[in-house]
Amino acid sequence: MPELLRIRVAKDAGFCFGVSDAIAKARETAQKHGKVYMLGDIVHNERVVAQLEQENIKVVDSLDDVKNAPVLFRAHGTVPDLWKQAAQQAITVVDATCPLVHEIHNEIKKLHDEGRKLFIIGDHGHDEVVGIQAQVPEAIVISNIDEAQALPKIKKAGIVSQSTQMIENVQEIISILSMKIFDLRFVNTVCFPTRRNQEQIKELAAISDVMIVVGSYTSANTKRLHEVSLALNPSSYMVESTADIKEDWFVNAQSVGVSAGASSPDELINEVVEHLKNLHVKARV
Repeated sequence: MPELLRIRVAKDAGFCFGVSDAIAKARETAQKHGKVYMLGDIVHNERVVAQLEQENIKVVDSLDDVKNAPVLFRAHGTVPDLWKQAAQQAITVVDATCPLVHEIHNEIKKLHDEGRKLFIIGDHGHDEVVGIQAQVPEAIVISNIDEAQALPKIKKAGIVSQSTQMIENVQEIISILSMKIFDLRFVNTVCFPTRRNQEQIKELAAISDVMIVVGSYTSANTKRLHEVSLALNPSSYMVESTADIKEDWFVNAQSVGVSAGASSPDELINEVVEHLKNLHVKARV
């Protein structure tokens, strides 16, 4: 007879405080001014962006498209040139940059003031990494151990990381660079919510027959959580919604763990959990 799955949900799955604060600021500003603009998506989740669009929180590609309303600079951080442009155009800015990202900006500036060659462990082209890189001249982005191994020996360097990097990736890169750099100062800027979520998903992946990671395919931190889970549990799947869930994943399964990226709303996680509750698992014949 088909059985119901035992479902465990990661305690802190979903929105981190930086994302929650940014969305709250966007809503408050739209209510006060009738509209607010954002340069790019406030979070990497299409459902959230579509919902906010209905509340007059509009995504634009350029400050030139901002008309008679404030612009919100999102949680990922913004390059200094855009701050200057907004000031020149007398545009009201609502700063929704995550405080932890502001901290990374400050740390890399300190390392620059110490006369160090600068490195950022992060994903090339990611919005947050672009913002960090723009705070100082000539910072180099390193995304993997191959790029770290290709670097020459360096006398004096400073390193920060993208806030949502995998701990293991950062550790491996630092291990390589510590052999190449005589005077190395590394500031561990992987944020606490990222470290916590990665630890929680490791615990769930070890005790669950199947793992589900909820989030958008455009979300780097969701992809990273999936990678962490997959390394421990080959039956780990990333889904954007219940439509992506396949019953074949659960043949002979008795338990499922659920986690989600920092840009996944509670309602989406709850929908996935309710779907799993109604899933009757069959044994393989």
